[in-house]
Parts: sequence; structure tokens; C-alpha cells
Amino acid sequence: MKIAIFGQFYHKNSDVPVEVLLRHLLKKNADIHIERDFFDLIHSEIEDDQKYNVFKTFDTLDATFDLLISIGGDGTILRAVTFVKDLGIPIVGINAGRLGFLATIPKEYIEKAIDDILNGNYKISERSLLTITTSPENENIKKMNFALNEIAVSRKDTTSMITVETYLNDEYLTSYWSDGLIISTPTGSTGYSLSCGGPVITPDTNSLTLTPIAPHNLNARPLVITDSTEIKLKVSGRENNYLVSLDSRIATINNDTILTVRKADFTIKMIELLDESFLNTLRKKLLWGEDKRN
Repeated sequence: MKIAIFGQFYHKNSDVPVEVLLRHLLKKNADIHIERDFFDLIHSEIEDDQKYNVFKTFDTLDATFDLLISIGGDGTILRAVTFVKDLGIPIVGINAGRLGFLATIPKEYIEKAIDDILNGNYKISERSLLTITTSPENENIKKMNFALNEIAVSRKDTTSMITVETYLNDEYLTSYWSDGLIISTPTGSTGYSLSCGGPVITPDTNSLTLTPIAPHNLNARPLVITDSTEIKLKVSGRENNYLVSLDSRIATINNDTILTVRKADFTIKMIELLDESFLNTLRKKLLWGEDKRN
């Protein structure tokens, strides 16, 4: 298999996973390609570093790659998604971070997980994304206009609320007086949206969630809508600008800008091992069922 490897950091939580992964992949005669910046972080710490292919940026990724392995937390996978884009390369995450809803392989099971993947003992979970356009056009957003977890608008340079005028398929919904608004995919329902009181949604659900951030409308609640809905937002406030975040990427937008958010026309393929599932992940990560009566 032709395998790309990506990480953002190299610290005490990731040194052993990196060494175990690379050693096992070499043992399996995999064609290994390490992202340049990550290679620069680890090459002095690994054995036989000349055995690995290195590429300067993920612009050289193409459909010939069979797999991308992310080493880190969920944030590292979200970054990796910007490299894979619409190439259809499956992604799997080794969890060297903290909670890890996307990076689900524990450090203790790397070798077994890799063997299962190389032997085809896995399934693909297709994850929907969001895409955004702006009027007038914003160059920063245009370069990378999609998100796996969520697209959110929030206040900037002020402690005052903003007003987010919201339309669904051109029909007025409401105006949220709040610190902002999160539009979340099912994948992102366990991220920022969850922290703001949004519901947990299974990844295969054809839905999106609108979750207000600290709303001053006491009757404002998260809303689940079909993912075929086109969402338009008009933001106003005491300042002239506000922030738009696409997962971890942030842009400053003028108040007179209209945002249009819809489901992207491609998906991200996440590898799910046969002994793992989203429900199992919920029980482990959120401690569901941790009750002495169970």
C-alpha cells in the first residue's frame, strides 16, 4: 500500500506511537510517504530515516495513495482533511491527543489496527462536509471553503453580542442574539456544537445542526435540519467585522457580507475498524453508561 503519514506535533505522547507505526509499516513493506514538516520534526528520533519518502507539501497527494494515517488528535485529522480534499483517500487516526472522536486507534493497538487495515478488515464511514460561499467574495475563504466538523460565525474585537439573521432555503428562520452560531455536520456534533448544548448525531444521519453560542434569546435552542437545506446568514453588530471559522481555520468578514452554507458535493472516507463503532466510541469517550447500576 502507498501510505501518507501526517502529524502536527512530536511530543511525549506521540514519540512511541510514531516509532511503533513506522517500524511496523516497514516490516509490512509499505510504501511510506511522510509529510515534510512532520518528517523534519521526527527524522532525528527515528531509525533508518533514509527508508522513507518525503514530500514537501500535501499538494503532491494524488489518487494513487491508498491511505492517510494521522498521528495526533482530532485537530490533526481536521488538518489532514484539507490535504485530502475530494481525492477520496481514506483517513485513519492514531490517537496521541486527548478525547479523540475521529482519531480512534489507541496507542496500545497500533500494530493490530494496521494489520487489520492492510488485510482489508475494516469498513468505510462516509462523512459529509459543509461548504461556504460569500457575497462579496472573500479570498481567504475561497481558497479552502469546506469543513468537516462545523462552520461557525462569532463576534470579534468586542464583548457585545452579534445578531445572526438566519434563512433556510430563503425562508426567514430567526435572528440569533448571541456570541455566534454553529452550523454542524453529524461528524461535528461531538465537537464545538456539543460544548454549546447541541445534540449528538450519528455520522450516517442526513442532517445538519444549528447551535447558537451563548444566546440571549432564552427560547433559542439547537435546531436539526435536513442536509439538503441551503443556509444564508447576515451578521450585524457594534463592530464592523466578525469571525468565520471552518473547523480550525479562521477568517475575518465584513458585516455587509452574506454567507451561504450548504452540504459539500464530496465526502471524506474515514476508516472504521470492525471492532469499533460510533456507539462504542460514545460509551468510551463520553462515559455513557458509567453507572454503578450497569
